[in-house]
Amino acid sequence: MKEFTITPDPKAAGLSEPLDGIDQNGAEVRLPVVVEKPLTLFLNGQEIVTMMTIGDYPEYLALGYLLNQNMLRTEDDVTGIDYDDDLGVVVVRTGHETDFEEKLKKKTQTSGCAQGTVFGDVMEKFEEIVLDPDAVLKTSWIYGLSRKINQQPSLYLEAGAIHGCVLCEEDRPLIYMEDVGRHNAIDKIAGYMWRHGISPKSKIFYTTGRLTSEMVIKTVQMQIPIVISRSGFTAWGVDLARQAGLTLIGRAKGKRFVCLSGANRLIYDADPSAIPDEPRKYRRKAAND
Repeated sequence: MKEFTITPDPKAAGLSEPLDGIDQNGAEVRLPVVVEKPLTLFLNGQEIVTMMTIGDYPEYLALGYLLNQNMLRTEDDVTGIDYDDDLGVVVVRTGHETDFEEKLKKKTQTSGCAQGTVFGDVMEKFEEIVLDPDAVLKTSWIYGLSRKINQQPSLYLEAGAIHGCVLCEEDRPLIYMEDVGRHNAIDKIAGYMWRHGISPKSKIFYTTGRLTSEMVIKTVQMQIPIVISRSGFTAWGVDLARQAGLTLIGRAKGKRFVCLSGANRLIYDADPSAIPDEPRKYRRKAAND
């Protein structure tokens, strides 16, 4: 795949709107502000969840959500996806009955922004997944990915208050999705991967958000062996990553990063002293989100 098959379009209609205010000096300011809207997901005739989202790629979001909750299996026959923008509804239809009722009985509210939730037997499946043992991560790829993703126009840079997630291979960013919740952004990537038959083998997942338990669970669910974040970790996220053999890189800014799990995959092929510091505008944005 070429670099950036899908990228954010910060100027797309409906994703943000300009609002007027005043700053710390009392001066008038006009800022782009991210728009969020409800999207209700149905699986066949059953309402599953209402998500707050920026509203782009609703079909991928719906598919990825169902896949990451084990309400759909990768081998399932999806016969149709219907989206109504006016109603804010997306309906995923399958050729067979699903067991979503049982999965909905057991749920765990996670620390994900916009109240992420994990349903059903996700943790049971988590323990069975074996991540690609041959995957490697060169430190030069970390620096290259950070530079390319930071320089890509996005709502994250334009307005803040949003998370970006990127599917990568080596030092090439492939699929870049954004949303108000990082779990929505990763679900969009999961849906895109399933829809287009993209293998998780040797892939890298990059996120601007925190490495919480939910992000680790979803990354492992997608069978991606490596995750890189500009932000920090939670202890449970690190514990789960270690259980799964997931390579977990956090605080990746400029020439710096920290690995708390899966360091055996790291190949140190770049001299950090030769890497320039991150431009101030990117450091400032990361500190605000």
